[in-house]
Amino acid sequence: MASGVDQGRVPGLERSCGTVAGDWIKAAPPSPGIERIEAFFTGHGFDPHRHDTYAIGYTVGGVQSFRYRGASEHSVPGKVFVLHPDELHDGHAGTDIGFRYRILYVDPGLILDALDGAGRPLPFVRETVSDNAALLAALVPALGDLDRPLEELQRDQIAVGLADALAAADPSIAVRRLSTRHWRAVDEARALLDAGVETGVASTELEVATGLTRYALARHFRACLGTSPYRYLVMRRLDYARSLIRRGTPLAEAAAASGFADQAHMTRHFKKTFGIAPGRWAAITGPAGTRRLDK
Repeated sequence: MASGVDQGRVPGLERSCGTVAGDWIKAAPPSPGIERIEAFFTGHGFDPHRHDTYAIGYTVGGVQSFRYRGASEHSVPGKVFVLHPDELHDGHAGTDIGFRYRILYVDPGLILDALDGAGRPLPFVRETVSDNAALLAALVPALGDLDRPLEELQRDQIAVGLADALAAADPSIAVRRLSTRHWRAVDEARALLDAGVETGVASTELEVATGLTRYALARHFRACLGTSPYRYLVMRRLDYARSLIRRGTPLAEAAAASGFADQAHMTRHFKKTFGIAPGRWAAITGPAGTRRLDK
């Protein structure tokens, strides 16, 4: 990827003025076509440079200032920014407290694939810094857990969300709407996902079973069921985990048996979905004699 950043917290990002104490970059485990990073800089961040990817992110803290396409841009917490491939830009803090941000570097080919884009132009977002809610909704879950690699279905979900949000922000690109909802394909996919709670399901398996591309399937799945294949699978995992916990299965064992990477992975999804930690839920609902508060 264009940023060339090693995993973990490392100093510098294409800098030529040396490392400032306190500056850091955290890179998530790599995923094909997507690189995820969080960074903090004080003062000068990085010199003018280009990426061969989209650079799409949001500011977490401070004022993020940069020169882009001949203009001075400033992003503050909650704002989204979009830098297009091969566009020169730099970066520096707009105030003396520094700036912190999270960002995706996305292969343009992935965006075109997600748009089923043979012969289509890449989306171009004219508003560099904005309050674009669709882009923010696609970015936040993608950048929510940088310690874990993306699952394949999760990557597909991110690609579709970003591609659709970028296309919607470009008035020159006609919005494509589903003329019909492909219920048969969605039913086939749902059956595979139901059966794959413990082992997971590969995107290629869904493509073979449904006859649709993974991105077309994601759109039909959401149109029919109101969610993505990845989110549907996570919910079925949580259902299974709750049934195990209710029977007194230790949390770590329930997490492993229901397809989560570990207990912490299950806990993050459990709290996000139900608003309560699984340990507390177990203490409230578990069988008599095994109830205990286990965070």
